[in-house]
Amino acid sequence: MINEKIRQKLVLALDVETIEKAKTLVDKLSPYVGVFKVGLELFCGCGLEIINYIKEKNSDFFLDVKLHDIPNTVERASYNIIKNGATFFNVHTTGGIKMMKSAREGANKASKDFNTKKPLILGVSVLTSIDEQTLKDELSNKKTLQEFVLDLAKNAKSAGLDGVVASANEIRLIKKELGDDFLVLTPGIRPLWANVDDQKRINTPSNAIKNGADFIVLGRAVTKAPDVVEAIKKIYEEIEKEVQEVI
Repeated sequence: MINEKIRQKLVLALDVETIEKAKTLVDKLSPYVGVFKVGLELFCGCGLEIINYIKEKNSDFFLDVKLHDIPNTVERASYNIIKNGATFFNVHTTGGIKMMKSAREGANKASKDFNTKKPLILGVSVLTSIDEQTLKDELSNKKTLQEFVLDLAKNAKSAGLDGVVASANEIRLIKKELGDDFLVLTPGIRPLWANVDDQKRINTPSNAIKNGADFIVLGRAVTKAPDVVEAIKKIYEEIEKEVQEVI
């Protein structure tokens, strides 16, 4: 039996090479995950085809395109994203408050024009492939990683965004400063039995949920598994064992 409280927190990244692989994952895993994430690799490869397929299955999708451009361009792109049925999408917080406000305005206008529920917009804070040393040495930022993430999250909230994308390490701080209703989607999730791959600020599904994550993104640990259904079931078992409050 599927635990619906867990299901609603699970976002599956469809980071695969072909539309056929993506459709197979949607077919097999739609009972187990609340949202399918369509990222740059898949979107650039097959565009609206996978989006329409997900919609046909009555599943929600998160368009993970991380908009980062001048405000006018972001506003028009946001309008089209919602026009095409996204449940939510994201923008880079480093684009600034004006850009983020433009994303909100474009998305809200599309929602009104097409009579859909208000879309969620999340601000990408600092990618989970970036660590403290990278922030200092390559990006010339003198703040600690947590301080920088919190500053970006504050800007996102002031711009009218619904939450941010941040690692599990920053969730508690963000919730404490900005409130429990300010959403946090957490990538860099690796079950206890999975490989780390190219992520640096990672955490387990259970720890992310304990820290207060509203959504957790699952990727290669599931999509590259020999049996994707068995992999997702193992994650359910891991969460149910470790996190009593979601059961």
